[in-house]
Amino acid sequence: MQVVILCGGRGTRMGAESEVLPKPMVPIGERPILWHIMKRYAAFGHREFVLCLGYKGDVIRDYFLSYESRNNDVTVELGRAGSVTVHGEHDEQGWTVTLAETGPETLTGARVHRVRRYVRDETFLLTYGDGVCDVDVDALVRFHRGHGRIATVTAVHPPARFGELILDGGRVEQFSEKPQVGTGLINGGFFVFEPAIFEYLSADPRCALEHDPMVRLTRDGELVAFEHRGFWQCMDTVRELTILRDLWASGEAPWRA
Repeated sequence: MQVVILCGGRGTRMGAESEVLPKPMVPIGERPILWHIMKRYAAFGHREFVLCLGYKGDVIRDYFLSYESRNNDVTVELGRAGSVTVHGEHDEQGWTVTLAETGPETLTGARVHRVRRYVRDETFLLTYGDGVCDVDVDALVRFHRGHGRIATVTAVHPPARFGELILDGGRVEQFSEKPQVGTGLINGGFFVFEPAIFEYLSADPRCALEHDPMVRLTRDGELVAFEHRGFWQCMDTVRELTILRDLWASGEAPWRA
């Protein structure tokens, strides 16, 4: 399946990180978070990506246009008709990446609408370029196929900001430093869509996927939630970036493909 990834936001709460880089290019370890997201999909056989670019999109373009030289040895022949020979292979062989400009201020629904010409007339996957998850993509797709509706959204339990105390009377029965919240679900991204989703979207830059399109899909009975009880973490703040970097450095990142 094709995977559409929203990569155009500004990341205003990321401080100095987003002044230099678009949020999807902020590194976790030695690789941008966007690469981590793509690796998760690729682990399930989905290696054809459409990236919706916006704020500082040229940074993402340059990253992929120079990917071979970044990740392989190369021989450069200098001169008028110079050429570059790439030696060896890397683990991302066979990935196809379409870099589509969707506007610096465009909201999410309009970004998806603007890449319609690159999306085949079949089921496709979509997510945000700033969050990682250990979702079983195969199970997500099977669930979507099973209900026959236009859209599936992955519903997640957000991580708690503070430690959770479970009490027995006044005695602490259990302490968990950073648990997943046990109650309440939020939109975790990791959507599956049928082509009919485009009927709910608009090229108007003010069209936000999470607002009118989702409301209308809900009203029409065409939106179904896939509940994911595993790991999920967005990267909206410097604090959340630190959490992800620490997990990756520990060698125990749950989303590692």
